[in-house]
Amino acid sequence: MASLDIPAGQDVRRLKLPLTHGDIAVMCFAAGYAVVAIALLLATDARQAFAFRHYLVVWPFVFLMLFPFIYGLLVLLKIVHRIPDRRGRIMALRRAVRHHHMQPFATGLLLLCCLMVFQGAFTSLKTALPLWCGGFPHDVAQAEIDRALHFGVDPWRYLTPLGSNRWVHAAIEWNYNQGWFIFCYATLFFVAISARTTAVRTRYLFTYMLTWIVVGNVLAGLFLSAGPVFYEAVTGDSQPFGEQIAFLSSHGDGPHSVAFLQSYLWQLYKTGNAGFGSGISAFPSMHVALATLNALFIAEIFPKWRLPAFAYAVLVLVSSVYLAWHYAIDGYVAIMVTIAIYAAMKPGFGRLAIAERRFRV
Repeated sequence: MASLDIPAGQDVRRLKLPLTHGDIAVMCFAAGYAVVAIALLLATDARQAFAFRHYLVVWPFVFLMLFPFIYGLLVLLKIVHRIPDRRGRIMALRRAVRHHHMQPFATGLLLLCCLMVFQGAFTSLKTALPLWCGGFPHDVAQAEIDRALHFGVDPWRYLTPLGSNRWVHAAIEWNYNQGWFIFCYATLFFVAISARTTAVRTRYLFTYMLTWIVVGNVLAGLFLSAGPVFYEAVTGDSQPFGEQIAFLSSHGDGPHSVAFLQSYLWQLYKTGNAGFGSGISAFPSMHVALATLNALFIAEIFPKWRLPAFAYAVLVLVSSVYLAWHYAIDGYVAIMVTIAIYAAMKPGFGRLAIAERRFRV
């Protein structure tokens, strides 16, 4: 039986870590995916695409230090806000660190460590895709399909007025390049560690991993494209998106800007090296896929937040086109595929079946 010690008042208790069949399955799946990724990279002599080491600092800092600190602070503030007397606050704090809260918290942190390996494997494969596909062969076709679906007009032209106000543009840019990460990974953290989400944790984590694999590896590899922001670089044609890129560049090249991130990703691609979040692939959009996935689970777990969650997914879709990272069809397909994965996974897992079957390791 795995265990670790935590203080509880004046005592030191043994915190058991009973893992569900689902927890073990998540760990094995993440490890198996990493092994397959490593084997593919070695077999194709794409060692330069290995990205595991780039997650060894950022991921533990975010999921083992920053998010737990913020989570604990929010719990403390909630107790202080709701309970006026000191004795009541102490009792509430003791309840908050009881076993039925700390067990899923500790198990969730362990699962998040396994997902660090998974994300490193994903980024490695994504970085290698252009090497295996000989570049980005599908941008022209996808741009033409996009234009045809939107009445012969490139969709970004409908969205340009959003940037007429520099503050609105800055907010869109920050949200897409920074806020999205906070929303998606805070949701991942909460589902992994919270006692309130134990019933759906395994299903969420499997759906999360399958979405990355199907959308970000399989479909991305089959229809590899670089997106509007790199269209001229990969096709030699500046006409469809040159005006859009010039418009975005006019807003500067700060650390949250399209120009800054474009340079970062393109430099890694040209040198064939991996980095944190490296790899270029537009179709389908992982930004939209994860926002949709989280909206689906938020609607299931916290129904009153379903409208803001889905509204955020729409905002991410619109932003992805406005900022030239994606063709509109990248988001449309991502939404459909994510919903399909979510719907396929739900009957097989149920809400409680796996989460309640525990065994000792």
